[in-house]
Amino acid sequence: MRNVDAVGLGIGDDYPPRIMGVLNVSVESPYDPSVYDDPGEAAEYVDEELIAEGADIVDVGLESANKDLDVLSAEEELERLDTAVETLESTAGDAVWSIETRYHEVADAALSRGFDMVNDVCGFADPEMPRVCAEHDAAVSKMASPPDLGQPGAIEDVDEIYDALSRNGFTEKTLVDPAFGGWSEEKTLADDRETFRRLREFRGYGRPILVSINRKNFLRDVVGRRTEAALPASLAATSMAVERGAHVIRTHDVAETRDAALIGEAFARTRVRSGGAVDVEELDVTTVREAERHLDRLGASREIADAAVVHTYELSGLSPEAVGALQTAVNGCDAAFVVGGEGHGGDDDTAERTRGVLVGTATELSTVVSAASGVSTALDAALRTIDGT
Repeated sequence: MRNVDAVGLGIGDDYPPRIMGVLNVSVESPYDPSVYDDPGEAAEYVDEELIAEGADIVDVGLESANKDLDVLSAEEELERLDTAVETLESTAGDAVWSIETRYHEVADAALSRGFDMVNDVCGFADPEMPRVCAEHDAAVSKMASPPDLGQPGAIEDVDEIYDALSRNGFTEKTLVDPAFGGWSEEKTLADDRETFRRLREFRGYGRPILVSINRKNFLRDVVGRRTEAALPASLAATSMAVERGAHVIRTHDVAETRDAALIGEAFARTRVRSGGAVDVEELDVTTVREAERHLDRLGASREIADAAVVHTYELSGLSPEAVGALQTAVNGCDAAFVVGGEGHGGDDDTAERTRGVLVGTATELSTVVSAASGVSTALDAALRTIDGT
């Protein structure tokens, strides 16, 4: 996993999670507490509500991402840039300043006038964006989007998100953002939840990950809360995101999000270990798909992807026939099944039941499932739930 240096701010596995606070100078933006059109008031907000609360990065939005509003042109965004620059110049606190835009002209102007970083919400749909960022030696967050400057983040299928992030390449200082939120009518809450479940997979790029999940609908829907009451859900998801490998959390709630991110970091696995002259990184691989992403990044064959992922299942309530079938099924393959303690079934079943542990790769488990099927309805139902079938 490479680290990114954003004017001295380290971002990546070797650094603590970074918090990106949000300032909008777009009067049409829906979240009122972060919207300002007066540079003095905006600077006060940045100093007191963002930087003082722990923001490492200040991300300035020039327009709302609301899919129901017309997209601003580069010229219209440039007209709003003065307010953003005046805010930056009026702020006393120290932070990395990011400009949220989809246009290389706006990025170039902002980076020339004091901004440090770019948050490209259209994922290099403007093919000149990576060139501009590289010329300024600026970090840039690349959000997954179609190759269309009018459709940021409007991707439903997670596999297509991965492909979109690959489009038009990367700079040396690119972060990846898988894009959460209702960017199109077609993108559902279930799509966002699936993206979050597969967040580790995006570590396959070997680049820092930025996530923007603050009070998003896919979280609010789970807990049944409106935006103003959705902070606890956001904080829970923040800790999970950091534990799964996210490096930058974009948020309106800086202080609370910082704490949640630090909890996620404290209980995350130690991925990188020094072996003297050789460093060792434990890759986040829990599915064959994740293993394939890392192999693709290295230009290696996918042949060993299955062997990189070993699944372990504990099965309880096994009848003697089921135990026998599993013990027979693992013979001749690299899966293993061991028997543990005994217990009893439910109120209507007093026969002794057995626990066991089944271990193997997805391919080997598929072989076991096929071989052990047909012994009983209960065992068949259990085997259908095992990954790799």
